[in-house]
Amino acid sequence: MSRDPSPSPVARRDRYAPRDWAPHERPMMPGSPSTPLHSTRRRIAYGLVGFVIAMTGGLGNALVTANLLNLQGALGAYASEVAWLPAAYVMTNVSMNILLVKFRQQFGLRLFTEAFLVLYALITLAHLFVNDLGSAIAVRAGHGIAGAALNTLGLYYMLQAFPQKHRLRGLVIGLGIAQLALPLARVFSTDLLEFGEWRGLYMFELGLALLALGCVLLLKLPPGDRHKAFEPLDFLTFALFAPGIALLTAVLAQGRLAWWTETAWLGWALAASFALVTAAIAIEHLRARPLLNTRWLATGSMLRLALAIVLIRIVLSEQATGAVGFLQALGLGNEQMRMLFVIVLIGSVAGLATSALTIDPANTWQPVLISLALMMTGALMDAQATSATRPEQMYVSQFLLAFGSTFFLGPMLIAGIGPVISQPRNLISFIVLFGMTQNLGGLLGSALLGTFQTMREKFHSSVLTEHLTLLDPLVAARVQATANGYAATVADPALRNALAVRALGSAATREANVLAYNDVFLLIAFIAFCTLAWIITSRIWARLRAPSPTATPDPA
Repeated sequence: MSRDPSPSPVARRDRYAPRDWAPHERPMMPGSPSTPLHSTRRRIAYGLVGFVIAMTGGLGNALVTANLLNLQGALGAYASEVAWLPAAYVMTNVSMNILLVKFRQQFGLRLFTEAFLVLYALITLAHLFVNDLGSAIAVRAGHGIAGAALNTLGLYYMLQAFPQKHRLRGLVIGLGIAQLALPLARVFSTDLLEFGEWRGLYMFELGLALLALGCVLLLKLPPGDRHKAFEPLDFLTFALFAPGIALLTAVLAQGRLAWWTETAWLGWALAASFALVTAAIAIEHLRARPLLNTRWLATGSMLRLALAIVLIRIVLSEQATGAVGFLQALGLGNEQMRMLFVIVLIGSVAGLATSALTIDPANTWQPVLISLALMMTGALMDAQATSATRPEQMYVSQFLLAFGSTFFLGPMLIAGIGPVISQPRNLISFIVLFGMTQNLGGLLGSALLGTFQTMREKFHSSVLTEHLTLLDPLVAARVQATANGYAATVADPALRNALAVRALGSAATREANVLAYNDVFLLIAFIAFCTLAWIITSRIWARLRAPSPTATPDPA
């Protein structure tokens, strides 16, 4: 007699039935692993595997971001075209968190782990066969999907490495490891380019992916609870939300390159993004069991948390858009800035270690205030830059910024995840909120600071050039001295004068860029100061409004 391979309804219900866990083993929420007792040797193994997975997920995008100029030449693309590579990663990375949480809850951690690591390895292998910009963008979009899974997976492994009383430290470390990827990529990626040009980057990434896959197959996460999570309307929400966020990402990535007011498609994309995201939010607001709890996200505490993260991410753009952009404008490459990136890496590790050692769930805002103060100080130090500034003069300021960038992240996450533990149904909403503010906040910071730098450069350039006239004896003497320097190689006097005038114009443009970047550093310091003052004021106001514990209630 043939046997029906489909499970019975009873078996299907049993698959999602909660297990009987010991108190110390109970998963934090559906979709997360249980936490049994491990030996010290096994905890060390979980920590190492978590580090490998987290770095694998972070380094893929970091290697591309750190070497956009080299990839631009290798792919024969313009600056606006190669900017689609990191943008495509963010487009898919932000929105995939909506589905990945429910995927883990319904299908379990084992399938989640192995499926997405295999996907990651295949996508990385596809990098080696990329020959044009279009296929490279498609591969980066696929990498964003796999990267979203790896970040969570690395965090779960890191949590297994810590006993229950130190699990918050594991949360801080697991979350912060991914922040080390960009400075680490800037330190050694130049050697990979020398080894195999742009394919050297992807060969290294493929090796990391296969190493992470082998580690996961050898050391599996403990099982967790499962339950039926997906509903039909979830996919409708995702179908509206994902393209809306993708269009918003495209506008933020391309706005300052294509320029905001000169490219029509930017306006159409922004309008379409607003319509799609609004439609998704409207559907979720009316659902009985929403995927995104809009009422909870619209509470004052969540809105303040989101605004604080966005403002801090804008301030942190000082490193990528500010300091690195400033030094690149002076003609320095990654190899000349390697020691600066080593200092940034040391500062990031120091901030992460300090955050893990001092984390206190009852006092999560003090580290945020300290981080903002350090970042404001670093930006003010950089605002004194001149055209003679080199990486050595920015070691201290960049160390302060790097320290603050990892010191605030864990406490900020814990400040928002507290209500999620008591209300697990809001987990997806919080993960989407945290991921969006992190990724889109960084893009918004780069777009804002890049636009401001361009506008200030035009202003300073116009001020400088209007005084560069040959009727000024000092300007004429400068041109003549420069022309005399060409006398040994250029015989034509008219050509020597033309070259001297061009050299003077280039010097004026360089100085205008220096002044513009100083304005950017001052703007960053101002934003950090305003954020610091706002958080302090709101904390004081909340404390004043809180009822006194010793106050006697009114009998009426």
